[in-house]
Amino acid sequence: MRYRRIVRSAAVAAAALILAACGSSPTSPGGAGEAGGAAADATAKAQQVYDRINGLTSDERKKTLVELAEKEGNLSVYTSNTDIDKVIEKFEKAYKIDVSVYRGNSESVLQRILQEQKANYLGVDFVDTNAGELNVLNAEKVVYPYKGELRDKVRKEGQADGWTAHRFNVFVIGWNTEKVKPGEEPKSFEDLADPKWKGRVSMEVGDVDWFAGLYKYYLDQGKSDAEVRDLFTRVAANSKVAKGHTTQGELLSAGQFAITVSSYSHTIDKAQDKGAPVSWHPASGVPLQPIVLRPNGMALMKTAKNPAAAMLFADFQLTEGQAILGESFRIGSIPQAKDPLAGLKVVTVPEQELLNDPKKWDNLYADILRSGQEVK
Repeated sequence: MRYRRIVRSAAVAAAALILAACGSSPTSPGGAGEAGGAAADATAKAQQVYDRINGLTSDERKKTLVELAEKEGNLSVYTSNTDIDKVIEKFEKAYKIDVSVYRGNSESVLQRILQEQKANYLGVDFVDTNAGELNVLNAEKVVYPYKGELRDKVRKEGQADGWTAHRFNVFVIGWNTEKVKPGEEPKSFEDLADPKWKGRVSMEVGDVDWFAGLYKYYLDQGKSDAEVRDLFTRVAANSKVAKGHTTQGELLSAGQFAITVSSYSHTIDKAQDKGAPVSWHPASGVPLQPIVLRPNGMALMKTAKNPAAAMLFADFQLTEGQAILGESFRIGSIPQAKDPLAGLKVVTVPEQELLNDPKKWDNLYADILRSGQEVK
């Protein structure tokens, strides 16, 4: 994910749709004024439902939500989550609600929502995407707080302003077990700066968030900025630079390189489950630390036509949905009995800093990667 592109996309979408809103609105033949009234009405009605449900607990909340949501009968979800299909399938089986889905990458989801909001088009009830985009939506004041006992159970890293994490992308150091034999694994990220790893490591071109989290971790550990930059530069000099985690994971499985510095844990776990010679658990059994954590989450739209269905789906994501995520090797936001992160040093992505100063981190990471070799 590139935070610079997110912010620029938001600005471009907003500018374009100020013009679009001056024409006829897709919600009404009466023009922008009439559509704006419809949006205001939807906001008032949705807020009334949200506030009512946010104040309820336990069985009363569930009973009221189901009654209201099934009366609405529909739910519109915009998502970048590639593992959401099973969640939606089981949700539709559990309740009398038809779910429509728009799926794109995280930037596309953000752009579409901003465009629709500017045009007063009420197309989405529930958003499921990455932290950076959700922070933009919260800053644009188009989402509404989700509260309750379930949110309180979410790891503190996932209780964000305006939205709530239901899963985490966990950045880990992974390796091809045929290229790195048991006992030969690096002991830390710093080990990968050793010249013996030259040409055997891979970095991913878009992992600015991982980079910022780990960079700040080393600063907090007492290293100078020059020392941290030198460390990353030396690791990059040993690296092949790939574009996209999926592509990078396939190349790791194929043995095109031995080590990845910021793979998603679920990418490696899925490949391993299919028989690929990959792992992120060394012979010692303890993953390399620190592990960088980025929340992926959900938000309720202020203008939702189906606010009760949106809240019911949010509750579902934090109950039955957590087990479904686990089946896809995802790490849910509510700690389970067998918590894969228990006892590990976890570093969080500095989301607000990335949002406030995206150019700083984009440019720094791009400079670092110039020392690497691009994967053709």
